[in-house]
Amino acid sequence: MSGLDVRAFTVGPVQENSYIVRAGSTATRALLIDPGDEADRLTQAVQALGVEIEAILITHCHFDHIGAVAPLARATGAPVYCPEIERPLLADITSWTPPGFGPFESYEPEHTLAGGERLSLAGLDIEVLFTPGHSPGHLTYVVRSPTHPALLSGDVLFQGSVGRVDLPGGDWATLERSIENLLEAYPAETVVYPGHMGVTTLGRERDSNPFLSELRARVPRSAIATGSAPLADRSPTDRSTADSPAA
Repeated sequence: MSGLDVRAFTVGPVQENSYIVRAGSTATRALLIDPGDEADRLTQAVQALGVEIEAILITHCHFDHIGAVAPLARATGAPVYCPEIERPLLADITSWTPPGFGPFESYEPEHTLAGGERLSLAGLDIEVLFTPGHSPGHLTYVVRSPTHPALLSGDVLFQGSVGRVDLPGGDWATLERSIENLLEAYPAETVVYPGHMGVTTLGRERDSNPFLSELRARVPRSAIATGSAPLADRSPTDRSTADSPAA
C-alpha cells in the first residue's frame, strides 16, 4: 500500500468532518467515516471519485455525526459499523436530536463494535479502539499501513481542543485517559483526522493543546510511542484534502 488517501468534507450546521478514506489515490474501494449531514453532497463526492464504499464507520452517535447515515447506506449499499453502546441513538435518532436540527432518518446498523476488534475493509487494516469520555461508547479507528498509522478520532481530540464533556454520558477524567492512551500507544507524528476543525498530529497536541496541560506532566515527550516511520516521510500519494475548511 503506497499510502492513505483521505478526503475531508465539512458538513452541516455544526461543521462536522466526514471522511472518504482509501488505500491510495487509485484505489477503487473506500470507507466513509461519520457521514453527518448533506447526504447528496457526499453521494456526489463518492461518485466523482469513482469508488465503491465498502463500509460506513461511525465513531459515535451524536446527531452531527450520523445525520446522513441512512441515505448514504441506501445509496451505496454499504454496511454500517456502529458503537455497540450507542446503537439505540442511531436506531432512534429523532429522540436524541436537539430542537432546530434535522429531520434525520434512523438506521439499524448491520454491525456493532465495542473496541478491540481488527477489521479488514477496502484493503485497509483497521484497529478499533474504545475511547470514551466525549460519549459513552466512542470509538477511534486506527488505519494501519506499512509506513504509519492514522487516527480517525471523532470528537476525542481536536486541533487545540478536545471533545466536550457536558453532554449526557460525557466525563472529563475518562476522556483524558482516552487521550493519554493514544499518546502512549502511537508515535508523535501520527496524523489525527478529527470530527471538527483541522487535521493535526498527536505530538502537536501533546505539546501545545491547552486542555492537556496536566496530561503533559504525566506523558513527557520521551514517553510518546515510537516505532512507526515519521509521517513527514509519507509518500507523495499520502494526503488529506478538504473541499472546504474545517470549522
